[in-house]
Amino acid sequence: MNNQDFIKSIQISDFSSTPKYIQLADAVMEGVKSSYLKQNDMLPSINELSVHLDISRDTVEKGYKHLKTAGIISSTPGKGYFVVKSNVASKQKIAFFLNKLSAHKKIVYDAFARELGNEASLDLFVYNSNISHLRTLLLNLTKQYDRYVIFPHFKEGRDQAAEVLALIPTEKLLLLGKIPDGMDGPVDAVYENYEKDIYDALEKALTPLSRYRMLKLVFPDNSDYPKAIIKGFYKFCQQYAFDHLLVGDLENTALKKGACYINLAEKDLVLILEKCIAKEYKVGRDIGIISYNETPLKKFILNGITTISTDFELMGKYAAQIIKNKAAKQLEVPFYINIRSSI
Repeated sequence: MNNQDFIKSIQISDFSSTPKYIQLADAVMEGVKSSYLKQNDMLPSINELSVHLDISRDTVEKGYKHLKTAGIISSTPGKGYFVVKSNVASKQKIAFFLNKLSAHKKIVYDAFARELGNEASLDLFVYNSNISHLRTLLLNLTKQYDRYVIFPHFKEGRDQAAEVLALIPTEKLLLLGKIPDGMDGPVDAVYENYEKDIYDALEKALTPLSRYRMLKLVFPDNSDYPKAIIKGFYKFCQQYAFDHLLVGDLENTALKKGACYINLAEKDLVLILEKCIAKEYKVGRDIGIISYNETPLKKFILNGITTISTDFELMGKYAAQIIKNKAAKQLEVPFYINIRSSI
């Protein structure tokens, strides 16, 4: 393959969150693996790739440096870059779609990547919980992937989820977090049982919760959080005769003594704490707080914030193992409660 043909075969996506230098390095390794590039073949110069791919020289240089470190290519001053390794191991090409960037989604992604190691080439996409954006990304992918890993959480258009996900062959799809309604046939998934998880967690905290007159679930309006959380919350409150309320707009809602607040979004936890300071309420006495998703700081804030949380690292690890083992599975992720002084 001559340089011009090779350059035309390289696919750099502007939509992917994967750094372009990694996309370039993966394209070279794919060329070697497919025997399009053979040992001692010269590679295009940094200037050629920069011009033809419309990427910076620094990006090309970084990609080549990555390949040199991996022992795939080498360079000779005054001549350029050439292939030195012809037996590149085959890697699975995986597209990973996050509905949003967050600390917890990063834990999942990092655990997934760490478990796969060098067995896969990952391209990361973020669609901001917008189903139209996800559709556009899927329709405009510049290459084919062996697996598509997706968090299917949408602010609007949930009824279109099955239709959009049908753009991907079922055998290549792996869902994280939930399985949308309307999916035809079995699909690989590592999921949370949102209704059961919140019910079981609150049940384990029944004794400290019994000190509060009312439980309030802060569920932001127009959010992408699964509605099954609300269902599990209502079920618990009805089972154990708690007065309860759903709060959609916390910013314009006054905090009430004798209530325990369960927040999903981190910004709502900050808002609750700000309102407590303004009212001079004591957390764990005047009001209770239960926060979704464990973080290191929540162990120490106000002598400890009670958390209910999915094992996000295990979610990523489970997903990677399904792909590594090539075994069709649906796995439920464990859910935990850490009871601390905030209730």
